[in-house]
Amino acid sequence: MTPVFDNSKVTVIFVLGGPGAGKGTQCSMLVDDFEFAHLSAGDLLRAEQHREGSQYGELIRGCIREGTIVPMEVTIKLLENSMQAILDEGRSSEGWGKDRGRFLIDGFPRKMDQAIMFDETVCKSSLVLFFSTTEEVMLGRLLERGKTSGREDDNEESIKKRFHTYKLDTAPVIEYYTKLGQVVEIDSSPPVEQVHKATSALIRDIFAKRSA
Repeated sequence: MTPVFDNSKVTVIFVLGGPGAGKGTQCSMLVDDFEFAHLSAGDLLRAEQHREGSQYGELIRGCIREGTIVPMEVTIKLLENSMQAILDEGRSSEGWGKDRGRFLIDGFPRKMDQAIMFDETVCKSSLVLFFSTTEEVMLGRLLERGKTSGREDDNEESIKKRFHTYKLDTAPVIEYYTKLGQVVEIDSSPPVEQVHKATSALIRDIFAKRSA
C-alpha cells in the first residue's frame, strides 16, 4: 500500500518518551524554531472524546480512564485527517508549500503495530526524538501538572498505570527505530531551556544535512 503522504515532501518526526518526560513542552518550542505543525496523539484523542456525535468518544474515554491504548485505527485516522487539514491550509512558511510540510507527532507511536501501520499507510517517518529521564522526575512533574491540568489521568494511580503501559509497549518501538538508525535520544532531566537548546541544535543539523 502506498502511504497517503510522500515522505520526500512531508517530514514526520515522532516524539517519544515516558509520561512527563517533557514532550509537549519541547514540541511547542520546536514549533516556534522550525515552523513545525505539532500534533499530539493524546490531545487529538482527548478532543475527540468530547466531540459531539463522535463514534469513538465512549471508547476513548474508557481507554484514557484505564490507562490503556486506544485502538490504533482510531488514532491513525485522527492523525491522518489532521495532517491533511493542515496541508490544505496552504501554509507558505519554511518547509511548507504545495503538498509539503513538517510535522512533530507527539506521544505516538505507542506500540509496534501503530509504528508499522503509520509508516506504511500514512507517511514514512524521518526521525524519532526520544526524551529520556527517570520515573522519579516524571512522577514529580505529572503530580505538579495535575494540580492545574484538569486531566483525569494526572493522579498517582493513573500515572503508575501509564508508566507500566509505556514500559511494556513503547520500549520495543524505541528499539525498532534505533535499529533503523532513526532515533536521537535526549536527556530531558535538565531544565527546560537546556533541553530545548540541545534539541534545537540537533534538528537544525538534520535539516542542514537534508538541504545540503
